[in-house]
Amino acid sequence: MGDTVEQMYIALISVHGLIRADNLELGRDADTGGQTLYVLELAQALSELPNVSQVDLVTRRIIDSHVDADYAEPIEVVNEKFRIVRIDAGPEEYIYKEQLWEHLDGFADNLADFFRKQDHIPDLIHSHYADAGLVGSHVANLLGIPLVHTGHSLGRVKRRRLLASGLTTEQIESLYNMTRRIEAEEITLATAERVITSTHQEIEEQYEIYDHYQPDQMRVIPPGTNIKQFKPPEGNELETELFGKLTHQLVEPNKPVILALSRPDKRKNIAVLIEAYGESERLQQLANLVIIAGNRDDIDDLEAGAQEVFHELLVAIDRYDLYGKVAMPKHHKREQVPLMYRIAAASGGVFVNPALTEPFGLTLIEAAASGVPIIATEDGGPRDIIGNCHNGILIDPLETSTITDALLKLLTDNALWNDYSSNGLEGVAKCYSWQAHAKRYIELVTPLAQRAELLQRQPLERTSHVYAEQAIFTDLDLNLIGDDVSLHKLINLIRENRKTTKFAIATGRRLDVALRMMKKHQIPEPDILITSSGTEIYYAPKLTPDTSWAQHIDYHWTPHKVRQLLDDYPGLEKQPKAEQSRFKLSYYIDPEQADIEEIKRLLHQEEQSVHVQLAFGQYLDILPIRASKGMALRYVADHWQIPLEHIFVAGGSGADEDMMRGNTLAAVVANRHNEELSQLIDTDRIYFADKPFAAGILESLEHYQFFHQAKTKKTS
Repeated sequence: MGDTVEQMYIALISVHGLIRADNLELGRDADTGGQTLYVLELAQALSELPNVSQVDLVTRRIIDSHVDADYAEPIEVVNEKFRIVRIDAGPEEYIYKEQLWEHLDGFADNLADFFRKQDHIPDLIHSHYADAGLVGSHVANLLGIPLVHTGHSLGRVKRRRLLASGLTTEQIESLYNMTRRIEAEEITLATAERVITSTHQEIEEQYEIYDHYQPDQMRVIPPGTNIKQFKPPEGNELETELFGKLTHQLVEPNKPVILALSRPDKRKNIAVLIEAYGESERLQQLANLVIIAGNRDDIDDLEAGAQEVFHELLVAIDRYDLYGKVAMPKHHKREQVPLMYRIAAASGGVFVNPALTEPFGLTLIEAAASGVPIIATEDGGPRDIIGNCHNGILIDPLETSTITDALLKLLTDNALWNDYSSNGLEGVAKCYSWQAHAKRYIELVTPLAQRAELLQRQPLERTSHVYAEQAIFTDLDLNLIGDDVSLHKLINLIRENRKTTKFAIATGRRLDVALRMMKKHQIPEPDILITSSGTEIYYAPKLTPDTSWAQHIDYHWTPHKVRQLLDDYPGLEKQPKAEQSRFKLSYYIDPEQADIEEIKRLLHQEEQSVHVQLAFGQYLDILPIRASKGMALRYVADHWQIPLEHIFVAGGSGADEDMMRGNTLAAVVANRHNEELSQLIDTDRIYFADKPFAAGILESLEHYQFFHQAKTKKTS
């Protein structure tokens, strides 16, 4: 049995940023954001518990004329049980977290000395982010104190997003010390008794790819919400100035408000909400739609992705003639958001989050704390939130009918609306307030502090490289899809090797259509998703779009001129709008009437720098000259530093040909369209499988001894 700890002394470590008890400078820079608020509110909530004797929030001391003198105080007493402790480390001036790595050993030594000089050392250390994880690991090992860790953001995931923004691997290392950060995370995972995450999805998609990941180490405790800030209506919400500003464009402003609040990001899927609303006259009669999509002065001044989203939203509003029924304010302030939720609640409205993927769903908790019933995507965090609070309806974000049905149900059933409103208030207080978080936290860590429940670590096998060493790229149609039994075997094989092997899907389909097909066949989100025939690249775990790739292929691309040449061309018929995208023009082709070589000649004669490809004998895609599945594959391989010789590609139609040529290990799965790839039959490094679909992929992987080679590389 361990020592009995009746009242715990807990040390929270959050090294970077500017931390003080009052007037927190949120948003001052990238280091002073959500994490600083999280640790401050956690410390405050823990200090209010009777079985906690002392809480120290440990951060770095800063003496710098460019920041407030508060940050130079060695100790700031917040209340009788909570203090902020500032430790000297490195230069006195304020520096960003990327520059702190050389000074973390000194921070750890100084912190250990600080603890030793006290009458009592902490019963538990809880580190936040990789830098604090490294400090916490050193101090915990030195003083024999259990360590708990919260990552907030992980290096392997951050690297994907930075690559998507256009930075090279070399730039990422230079600017962010990414290899060092990932190694610090590995050390922390090797030391920590428990790791706290916000969702189960965070464990499965992020932590599981680390070498020192231990399933028994992980615990899910959602972050708390400030229920003093987010609260139910007080009675005057519909008389406020903000209500007037939100609804001044609306013909009947007193209808219930369907509220959506998110960034102007394609993954947030806001356009589908307008589509659902626009296709239902009954919804338009019942309620107004208010969309808060960031701040803007001029849409043309926004980055390209946001411009595209607003274009989609405005076109949808115009298509369904929703003027006077939809409001999309240009500006709002962060401090106005709680009142927006209360306005929606006071009006008898609903909050909707139709995102394609939602790892957590903080806005849903804020809405619930304000008494608004919620409608949310069935992916990720919302499933847990609605499961705990019983305050809303899960929808399929790819099917507008599910959104329409859910809205009509809530807007026409007053009893259900009232039940969901009160359930949300009760559920947030019980499961998602800081008080609830602190109570669950103490239940989790008390056995650790008493040394009664230490982690039994399982054997692990470290990889020889910080990043993945190889990758599998495959199409969806007639490759992955077609044999669900073999598909399940393939997915399990990929999952078993995910630490060394990236999984990528390259498809001609648009993002939303590809996601719908993947969901139908239970294909997990890949590490890399290439859509629209190679014109769009997304990275897990949040489908982060590669904006650098979009900029790269937007070269001599004039789609309106291509349309003028081909829309009336004999033997061509435009595919539906759902198959068109920003960098892809898609047609059905009748080979009896139209010759693809003649089409290429016409486009080149008219000085159109385009890539023309045929798939499955009937689909013709016109892309920018720099875009194709093969080009996208090579771009990803270069950015992720995976040699082409270590990449396996499975294809089944002509659209896959340029992925398969060259130095990749390629395979053609058996299907009726193999004649489009028959010219490759004598090409080196291309294997023609006897089996179709996923069975053909499994056959080909075995032919190449693909995973066996990976094991050989690890041990060599």
